[in-house]
Amino acid sequence: MMDKLIFGRYLPGDSIIYRLDPRGKFLITFYFIGIVFLANNVASYALLLAFVLFSVYLSKINIGFFIKGLRPMLFLIVFTVLLQMFFTPSTDPLWKFGVLQLSTDGMVIAGYILLRFVVIIFISTLLTLTTTPIEISDSIESILKPLRYVKFPVTQVALSLSIALRFVPLLIDETVKIMDAQRARGVDFGEGGLLKRIKSFVPILIPLFVSSFSIAYDLAIAMESRGYKDGEGRTKYRQLHWKKIDNYTVLVIALLTVCLLLVRSY
Repeated sequence: MMDKLIFGRYLPGDSIIYRLDPRGKFLITFYFIGIVFLANNVASYALLLAFVLFSVYLSKINIGFFIKGLRPMLFLIVFTVLLQMFFTPSTDPLWKFGVLQLSTDGMVIAGYILLRFVVIIFISTLLTLTTTPIEISDSIESILKPLRYVKFPVTQVALSLSIALRFVPLLIDETVKIMDAQRARGVDFGEGGLLKRIKSFVPILIPLFVSSFSIAYDLAIAMESRGYKDGEGRTKYRQLHWKKIDNYTVLVIALLTVCLLLVRSY
């Protein structure tokens, strides 16, 4: 399941979503996550879901890839949905047993929570799938550039976030390799009760930490050998360019916001 986690991975491609300015994609993604919490009825959630699915369609990435990527988050999603479904207070429950109760309000809220998870995971994953780590780093640095006037370490923060984002799939791949090596030595991660299964993951931690430090050391050596330095005076080979299509994207997200505010009032 771990090798199906797609968050943090870049998938090469060529579509209108790929060609958008990474600064615009970054800001729009976080803005969209913010306005998701404005939705309060079926129409508003349907509008957000339609926007996300249309964005996925424009990216030319198979939607099955996103659905498979939801599997590692399935436990958290199901747990949260069930929590809302059976613990939402109601004056007219359909079924009740002790502190547990099932009601129409609970099922509706659980459905909204499910849709909220789906649209947030889809839109954030779309950002990382269509934007390289270098573009993400450059966009963060460009967005935070005004903070340099107050001596904020913009370049260091952008680099740290970019490396952290890139290390997510790297560490997952490394964990899968270690687990395969342990299985070859006879370790069964699915055997026994819950406590025994947790203990079986302990032998993974030490080699994973060693591997993480090794990767970090190699990265530091590679950056040093290439003469990397942050701060003023550093030029960039790749320049970010804001195009007309980015203006249209801002208009679309503004229209989405207006429509969301209108439909949530009904």
